[in-house]
Amino acid sequence: MRIVVGLSGGVDSAVAAKLLVNQGHEVIGVFMRNWEEGGPECTAIEDALEAEKVAKNLGIEFHMVNFAKEYWDHVFEYFLKENKAGRTPNPDILCNKFVKFDAFLKEAKKMKAEKIAMGHYADVSEEGGIFRLEIPADKEKDQTYFLHALNQEQLSHALFPLAELQKSEVRDIAREAGFLNAEKKDSTGICFIGERNYSEFLQKYVKKDPGKIRDHGTQKVIGDHIGLSFYTIGQRKELGIGGVKGFDEAPWFVVRKDGASNELIVSQNETLLDSTELESQNFNWIVGAPPSEKFEALGKIRYRDNGEMCDVIVEGKRVKVTFRKPVRAITAGQSIVLYDNDVCLGGGEII
Repeated sequence: MRIVVGLSGGVDSAVAAKLLVNQGHEVIGVFMRNWEEGGPECTAIEDALEAEKVAKNLGIEFHMVNFAKEYWDHVFEYFLKENKAGRTPNPDILCNKFVKFDAFLKEAKKMKAEKIAMGHYADVSEEGGIFRLEIPADKEKDQTYFLHALNQEQLSHALFPLAELQKSEVRDIAREAGFLNAEKKDSTGICFIGERNYSEFLQKYVKKDPGKIRDHGTQKVIGDHIGLSFYTIGQRKELGIGGVKGFDEAPWFVVRKDGASNELIVSQNETLLDSTELESQNFNWIVGAPPSEKFEALGKIRYRDNGEMCDVIVEGKRVKVTFRKPVRAITAGQSIVLYDNDVCLGGGEII
């Protein structure tokens, strides 16, 4: 097949391309530039050079495409809107939906490609024309949480060559191939923030709206915040309220954001972050529909989450989830993703 591979400059996509070349496919490497503003933490230029070196090593055609406009329109503007509303969005999910498996897929079709491939740790199976998103062999690297918004059309064209490999095996293959990025660290965060302080970055785009910080238990005002947009549920750092007179020398946690009063509610009682219920909207069912109106599943409220069993009730476009055990820091704007064993059923935004 003719397959277009998203070469990111990292070791995972490099090995994905090599595996496809080894299988005899006609492989084209494409680097996506999704962010224009750059900055010291955004390594797009270095990553593009790494991607090109991999393509040369493999002897495959290489192109660079600029999806900065698509990224801004479909990912970053939504990211800003949600933050301004006091929610905490996950732009990686939207990037997969609108850029990597939409704009990129359209570009690949222009190249007459039959499939696109990525270095994600995930798997796709097909039975009777229905495509399922599944957890990969390396469960520690599982990225299905970020892919839950994909649809049947997108999955029908998607390949994940690393599905059966452990990360250690991927690095071994890269070393044997002589890839210079074989030891490259995994990227963390999103390019437009990188390793920067999240709050400091956001202040470039979102106006400060100062208010009071109030203790949940005593209702005492114990400090000031710079704007609810700059905090998230469960946050314990960068609160600026250490050593409050009359309180224990213990960490403080954000337990609620009160938009009506513009107050940040905090507590030293971490158990206040535990809850068992949530509602979700804009739910995407990967196979097109839920298993039934009521069913049980494993629910994850964040990446790197082992998940908890839950009872699910589908009410139109809204989904109610009740966990069997309390989960920590359910956060509006993040996603709840549901699983039936190794199959990702889909997910939606927590409200």
